[in-house]
Amino acid sequence: MSGLQVRLKVAYADFTLDVDLALPGRGVTALFGASGCGKTTLLRAVAGLQKATHARVCINGELWQDDARGVFLPTHQRALGYVFQDAALFAHLNVRRNIEFGLSRVPEAQRRVSVERAVEMLGIGHLMDRKPATLSGGERQRAGIAQALATSPHLLLLDEPLAALDAQRKAEILPYLERLHSELDLPMLYVSHAPDEVARLADHLVLLAAGRVQATGDAQDLMTRLDLPLARGDTAGAVVAATVHSHDPAYQLSSLAFAGGTILLPNQGLERPAGTAVRLRMQARDVSLTLARQEGTSILNIFAATVVALSDDSPGQVMVALDAGDARLLARVTRRSADALRLAPGLVVYAQVKGVAILD
Repeated sequence: MSGLQVRLKVAYADFTLDVDLALPGRGVTALFGASGCGKTTLLRAVAGLQKATHARVCINGELWQDDARGVFLPTHQRALGYVFQDAALFAHLNVRRNIEFGLSRVPEAQRRVSVERAVEMLGIGHLMDRKPATLSGGERQRAGIAQALATSPHLLLLDEPLAALDAQRKAEILPYLERLHSELDLPMLYVSHAPDEVARLADHLVLLAAGRVQATGDAQDLMTRLDLPLARGDTAGAVVAATVHSHDPAYQLSSLAFAGGTILLPNQGLERPAGTAVRLRMQARDVSLTLARQEGTSILNIFAATVVALSDDSPGQVMVALDAGDARLLARVTRRSADALRLAPGLVVYAQVKGVAILD
């Protein structure tokens, strides 16, 4: 049976986590919510580190826990890799010996990710003889992920792996996580409270609030639902699937096709091959609306869209959900602008987005 089945309950004196989830058996599922909502408790219960009741944990057909049948595998018998906020490396071992440490519990015939492959994917070959104390935060975390991968897990658990890093180190490690996502047929549960990480990495999304599942589903869909917290505030935005079409070397621009038309995006001379699939992030604050296509403007990306819904976002501001082809976008505008344009569901408008404001 494919897929992740996670049903469990963890009760404390002042908090109860109670979830029943059926999740995809591959790709990245993000567990998202405010601090204290139960994300880490859920991850620890899946790992067997936190005792849960009324529980059933089945990972692509592997039964790890089923209270009704009296089944409970201890953590060391669960084929999982666990990445913490701070890499759990042994200070007295160099990087190579840290990565190799867990291999003894994985029979050679069951090893699916070699040490060499893990090291190459995380770009840490030049660090193998170094001790953890000599590494930067980003390097330590990459070594910790390689350590988890080298045990050939059937499930990778990541508990806010970027939370302890500054913006520069975070930007350094995200491409490596994207590579794991694209190249490994390995389900991952990724805990985060950062919308930008969810937008960049997640295929599926679980929104938690006060120990309960608020919503679960396709990440791109949930990020633009106006009744959910991800579609509110300054960090709200949409994830758009696009495909590289062509390049303009003279202006260092790439042309990408998406459901609503064409997007021009600065590429700084880094031209990805035509046909490459990419995920673009458009922040709601960077999308403006007009009733007619504008001429004589510096904005490169203008495409028709239909207003789907509106919601109050903050005093004096409105969040607007738009359909551009089959792509869902968000625009954050002032209440005055919404009234001046007479925005209402069904109205056709033109969405404008600066190329330099689009993230990939």
